[in-house]
Amino acid sequence: MALVVLAGAVAGGVVLHQRGALNDFLCGGDCGDRYVSEPEALRAPGPADQTVSAVPPASADATAVARAVESASGQPILGPHVGVSVRELDGDELLMTSPDAFIPASTTKLLTGYAALTTLDPQERFRTTTVLDGDRLVLVGGGDPYLMATPADRGFAARADLATLADRTAQALVEQGVTQVRLDYDDTLFTGPADNPTWEPSYASQNQVSPITALWVDRGRIDQRRVEDPSGSAAGIFAAQLVERGIAVGEVQPGQAPVDAAPVAQVEGPTVAQAVERMAVTSDNGAAEVIARQVALGSGAEPSFEGATSSIVAALESGGIDTSGLVLRDGSGLSRQNRIAPSTLTSVVAAAELAAPQLTGDLPVAGFTGTLVERFVGLAGRGLARVKTGALNQVHSLAGTVTTADGVVLTVAVMVDQADVALALDARAAVDAVVASLAACSCAA
Repeated sequence: MALVVLAGAVAGGVVLHQRGALNDFLCGGDCGDRYVSEPEALRAPGPADQTVSAVPPASADATAVARAVESASGQPILGPHVGVSVRELDGDELLMTSPDAFIPASTTKLLTGYAALTTLDPQERFRTTTVLDGDRLVLVGGGDPYLMATPADRGFAARADLATLADRTAQALVEQGVTQVRLDYDDTLFTGPADNPTWEPSYASQNQVSPITALWVDRGRIDQRRVEDPSGSAAGIFAAQLVERGIAVGEVQPGQAPVDAAPVAQVEGPTVAQAVERMAVTSDNGAAEVIARQVALGSGAEPSFEGATSSIVAALESGGIDTSGLVLRDGSGLSRQNRIAPSTLTSVVAAAELAAPQLTGDLPVAGFTGTLVERFVGLAGRGLARVKTGALNQVHSLAGTVTTADGVVLTVAVMVDQADVALALDARAAVDAVVASLAACSCAA
């Protein structure tokens, strides 16, 4: 009986792990692809498979692709405005059902990720530092999207925390004979408004995104709720941590670090590549906006919403991507004023295969990871699609890659922005079904 109970518990644990239900316990949030058993359909051949010599077909038949998509994309639940684009990995477009640009929601993050990985050094790390100017200690934000308050808070992709910086800072100050400081905090790396004027006012109350600054901890939240002043909140936490370590802290206020201030300590956050991975897997809005501003800095533009979006567009155009109809107001996709054509999304994915191949590997796996853990249930696309999700009221979109039944890898984008609000889950499932129709298709040329 004991063995039966144990076997049942193990089997149940495996199922829960595959569904992502243990992520909070194991990883403090979504665990990312590296912690999930690889779907059989995506697993590379092992030694036992070496006798199979068949090479997967490299191209698809456009007629077969159109037939598969037509059978799924005409569902009334999707509404009157539906766009689908399908491309070969080499960039040749096999199908475009609409040239229109749609409200993209979070598929916008594909553009932000592509721009970050092609504009910035993917291995560069975000740094948060302290410097000393007389008796004035300055906490300088480096635009780390995943800086945490304590090591215990660290999740996937979070590598730096204020408590560790306080340890290093206090030790360095004591070695210099300094035990009392005033504390300034410098978040001037970014400019422009912290809240996007095109965002819905409800985003604040719904906890969708915190004000975007170059200095925050825990993604601008305390107890998972956004704060009005992320920079000041981070400085207050840091001041308390210094006091705990024997450093008396006087007035805490905003201020800019002098260029000749003496370095005291620093912590290094994730690499650009790690931050993009986390953003893509979890569809992290705040991180997307911080990364977009880093793209602006890397491009020599003003690190504001406007500078970030213009830099993203410039990166796409440098990569030879058609930006017809493209309108960007942010890097996350929260703005309903954004417009992206399905063809642009598939172009970004195809271009990334050469210029930033990590990007497609970062995307959630249908039915297994990130924002797709509970989707594609019972559909052919489960384990065969890596796609970025997007959702706002009436808006549902997917964009990424899908492997057909006969092994052709295609880039796909499905976009709707006039779906019935009252039937949102049904509309979302219908979008999934379009991608699944390609996974079930014998589309080889």
